[in-house]
Amino acid sequence: MDRAAKGAAALNSKEFSAAVSHYTDAIAVHSEAVDYYIKRSTAYTRISPPDHQAALSDAEIALSLASKRGKRELIIQAQLRRAIALFGNERYGDSRQCFEWVKKMDDKEKSLKIWEMKLEAKLKGMGEDDEKAAVTVKQYPDVEVPIAQIAEKKVSSTAAEKAKPTPSTAEQSTASAGVQMPASKIRHEWYQTQDTVVVSLFAKGVPKDTATIEIQERSLAISFPLATGSDYDFSLDPLFGKIDAPGSTAKVMSTKVEFTLKKKPAGEMWPHLESHMPVPDITKEEKGSASEEVKRAVLAEQSTNSGPSYPTSSKSGPKDWDKVANELTKKPKKDKKEGETGSDDGADDDFEGGDPVNGFFQSLYSRADPDTRRAMMKSYQESNGTALSTNWSEVGKGKVETQPPDGMEAKPW
Repeated sequence: MDRAAKGAAALNSKEFSAAVSHYTDAIAVHSEAVDYYIKRSTAYTRISPPDHQAALSDAEIALSLASKRGKRELIIQAQLRRAIALFGNERYGDSRQCFEWVKKMDDKEKSLKIWEMKLEAKLKGMGEDDEKAAVTVKQYPDVEVPIAQIAEKKVSSTAAEKAKPTPSTAEQSTASAGVQMPASKIRHEWYQTQDTVVVSLFAKGVPKDTATIEIQERSLAISFPLATGSDYDFSLDPLFGKIDAPGSTAKVMSTKVEFTLKKKPAGEMWPHLESHMPVPDITKEEKGSASEEVKRAVLAEQSTNSGPSYPTSSKSGPKDWDKVANELTKKPKKDKKEGETGSDDGADDDFEGGDPVNGFFQSLYSRADPDTRRAMMKSYQESNGTALSTNWSEVGKGKVETQPPDGMEAKPW
């Protein structure tokens, strides 16, 4: 088995110190092998403790060599390792810039989403003048390492010390790595209670020390290395509802990783684990206030003499809603006995009197199901009173635009 093959085998078996040593020997013989620098950079990142500066140096040499060859796949891999090494060196602005270059070349890279979440968490609250948020990198680094120097490069005393795995280190590496399942067999299931959502990711032998877990208000993500040397990334973004991130937990077990997500607010049952459309970010107090405001607007009396023109998709043209309202609100007259005056007050006359159109909408709203009410409130409020829909499956897809009557123009106010 040659040096590179030994390095690959050590990397796959999570013997990262040995991998560094074998790839160093391989580079001494084949000094322009881009893949060797990428793999050694990976090993430096995962060694305990990580050597992020050495990982960055290898990644930039690999990127420089790959760019000279014009190898797109190698450029992407090298730039990705560079971004990860910069993150480890707490150069978050530079790391984000490198990830953006990776995304431009390969927007389907699986690990991008979880790294974006990590960067967002790190950069949150940092000022523009913070050195960690500064962007100082170029897309292709100016790394000039003579071929002879690369060929004669020896492991430093520190690296050499790391490259000599003791039995205890090897045992710890094997114990922490565990038995990795093929990525195709990893699956997840979920169930819920009134207060929590429990998500189980069935993967045997997930290493606790190298697994990265992120739980946020509307998402969760986990990343861990596989036996093949690549990383497995799993994320749910966005979740169907909000969760209390600090109150939620993740537990790594021998056969699975279990997330217990605390609902916020409790008591709401989720029909799905993930949301298939944006969910309005409205608090309970705001929701109540908005509902009352829209109710008053929907139930307000119409002050114009002529009936309003509502947007419609009907082939027969706009409906005469005044006529429909009159028909629906018309009541049979009772015969009055001689001498009786005034009106008949009944127990079901909640919406009697006033403008018939007002009564019609009051009756429609009061008898509607929750989805229909939400559709009416959302469409009326977002369209500034120019549209009223009862179809939540359509209204819930996005914002309802203002639709002024023919001959009129909508202006912001």
